[in-house]
Amino acid sequence: MPGQVKVVFDTLVSIPYTSIYNLLIGGIQQLAEVKIITLGCAKNLVDSEVMTGMLRDAGFTIVDNEEQAELLLINTCGFIADAKKESVRTILEAVRSKAEGHFRGIIVTGCLAQRYKDELLAEIPEIDGMIGTGELPRIAEVAREVAGGGKKTLFGGPSFLYDHKMPRVLLTPKYYSYLKIAEGCDNRCAYCAIPEIRGGYRSRPVESIITETANLAAGGVREINLIAQDTTRYGLDLYGEFALDKLLARLNETEGPSWIRVLYAYPTHFTDRLIEVIAAGEKICKYLDIPLQHADDHILKSMNRQGTMADITGLVEKLRLSIPELAVRTTFIVGFPGETAERFKVLEDFIKHMEFDKVGVFTYSPEEGTPAAGMPGQVPDEIKEERKDRLIEIQQDISLKKNRKKIGSTVFALIEGKSEDKEEIYVGRTQTDAPEVDGSIFVKGKRLKPGDIVLVQVTHAYEYDLIGEVRQ
Repeated sequence: MPGQVKVVFDTLVSIPYTSIYNLLIGGIQQLAEVKIITLGCAKNLVDSEVMTGMLRDAGFTIVDNEEQAELLLINTCGFIADAKKESVRTILEAVRSKAEGHFRGIIVTGCLAQRYKDELLAEIPEIDGMIGTGELPRIAEVAREVAGGGKKTLFGGPSFLYDHKMPRVLLTPKYYSYLKIAEGCDNRCAYCAIPEIRGGYRSRPVESIITETANLAAGGVREINLIAQDTTRYGLDLYGEFALDKLLARLNETEGPSWIRVLYAYPTHFTDRLIEVIAAGEKICKYLDIPLQHADDHILKSMNRQGTMADITGLVEKLRLSIPELAVRTTFIVGFPGETAERFKVLEDFIKHMEFDKVGVFTYSPEEGTPAAGMPGQVPDEIKEERKDRLIEIQQDISLKKNRKKIGSTVFALIEGKSEDKEEIYVGRTQTDAPEVDGSIFVKGKRLKPGDIVLVQVTHAYEYDLIGEVRQ
């Protein structure tokens, strides 16, 4: 077992596809009650939604309360050390609950299962079922076996790609959804194991995405968030060219959704036409999530990231010139091998100069099997944390300054629910705030419902959040 994962285990132990399938196995019948726990990113959440649909159609009952469940399905993350620890901790907690008689069986899926199947089965034999990322359509087969008291594991190459024909049950609030337009990755960043876990880049056909969007909108979804490991690479494998511009143009014309948001856009795959479509699209949120990871040219090259700081600067300036109201979110990794104080200063100064609207900061996590894990110049954890805190502090000042400039302006807000603290105060998000990762706008109004989109005048601003009143 790789050393890093062994340490994790040792530490934590101490504390319409399915319609055909159902005919083949004898039709739908009422089976066990299943609780699904999803860990990790939005892409993993979509996998859980597809599995939920498949299990439901196969006759299983999906429950929210673990106390009601007979089977516990844990969809794991295996991207960085903290995510792996959380996944293992969750599995071990389930093992303890099973020993106390709360569950009949435990099924483990997702990235950790795909990457460490042998280690997991050896270290935690109490796991009853495991399935890799390429075998997702067979989840009901595994669940049936486990529900009957057996054990079953299914693994193959990570080649699965869901489509609009597969059943899917949203686990997000009904007014917004994630829509995975591609699976896998071809970028081969030096710190990342995703190509090993998820396979090479595979785009879904445009028509499949358009059909699913229409289906989601018919179910009440107002906001569609497009996701993939690299959304700007969309279509290259399928159509021989970058085709996100064509997809967005079609989605902008699709009846139903009000907002279409682009997440995880790789910076070197932008085309002039893509920028034009985003600028012109009435439904397309003037918001882009562009993970940059660093700004120092030496570090970018070591990361095997395409482009230079000058390229990144040029792209952001071009985007802002073409789309004046654009909000840019990005993420950075601190403490990558070879990140000296001088190279960190380059990143620090870059963030001050560029004044991004939203910034996420992560400490570098050495992943076994990746080129970066064996690189010289590994940075001590305490220095990583100090650098992370420093960038967050810088960005808080930038965010506060930018938010204060919004006072007096009007923005559209998607209402998500009522405030728990005050009457006639609702919580929402603007077009420049993605779900789960960005801030909120607190809205004074009356008789608003989740999913309503209302015009709001901004009255107060803080580092991450805004306050406003519905404009009649």
